[in-house]
Amino acid sequence: MLDDRHLRRMTDEVGMLQFCQLGLPDAGSGYTLDDNARALMVALFNDDGLDLALKYARFMQKAQQPDGSWSNLFHNGRFYAQFNSEDSVGRALLACSLGMYSPDRELAIICKQMFTANVIRVAEFRSPRGLAYALLALCKNPDPKHFNQHLFTRLTDRLLALYDRCHSRDWYWFEDYLTYCNGIIPQSLFAAYHLSNNRKIRRVAYESLNFLNGILFRNGRLDIIGNDGWYHREGKIPLYDQQPVDAASIIFACFEAYRATGSREYRDLAYLGYKWYMGHNIQQVTLYDNRTGGCFDALTAGGVNRNQGAEAVLSLMLSTALLLGRIEQKLRTDYQLLANLS
Repeated sequence: MLDDRHLRRMTDEVGMLQFCQLGLPDAGSGYTLDDNARALMVALFNDDGLDLALKYARFMQKAQQPDGSWSNLFHNGRFYAQFNSEDSVGRALLACSLGMYSPDRELAIICKQMFTANVIRVAEFRSPRGLAYALLALCKNPDPKHFNQHLFTRLTDRLLALYDRCHSRDWYWFEDYLTYCNGIIPQSLFAAYHLSNNRKIRRVAYESLNFLNGILFRNGRLDIIGNDGWYHREGKIPLYDQQPVDAASIIFACFEAYRATGSREYRDLAYLGYKWYMGHNIQQVTLYDNRTGGCFDALTAGGVNRNQGAEAVLSLMLSTALLLGRIEQKLRTDYQLLANLS
């Protein structure tokens, strides 16, 4: 079972709070669709997480506006549209794609309704990460009744077009800079290749992930691109502040590549990336706080940011679930149970 002490501490009657002051939940920080979608995924893969999964799904349901679209931030009793993003919708769709096959009927119905109401909206996405999260949501949906081939082709074509327009002999990427959650883009393409066996999708997934790994894995460890300036083409790689969510992103990308290709090199890089949380990093300090079950928010030039917000602990828990084999095993078990019941 995953260590969910901090997750439960940060969860109240509304959902999962956004931030902490050190290890103490900040009740005034509000709640986001983003965090509660990630929390739903964690709860789905935890052995006794159904109560939490329902709470997070209900929050996501309340975050839907009259037209069915999602608002990202809930603060002081109201939702705020100015913090909406394609990324947050894509992550929420991914969570719903997984949750709609839960053997719990209420959870499955809520997730299916939200997925159906929002998936068509991604046809107009422009953000590479928003496109990638939405594409992954389609790929992780095992029921052909809910697989939209036209949308699948539209999303992959847009990502491939971004790559064709931007990449060069020394820059195999979709934009002129590397920022946050970079791994989600090649991850989604490896998942798409696994479904379609499309050679161009495989080539772009392979080239872009290898390019990214060549930047991130240095000196025998994972060195994430710091968000203090990001990494612009022909610029310098900032060392700080390194974020846990970015460690999870490359771990998932490498493991998706391992699933799609069988190459153990990618599997080994996923495990090497996970060691970043446990002290195999530029500062040689652990991000996991065994006193709370939380995860520190960032690696900084001075050591660590000792706050323990939702994004950090959820990234660690999702990575742990993946490498323990819970995600693949739970998906197979739940889908088989659903098939037997129908």
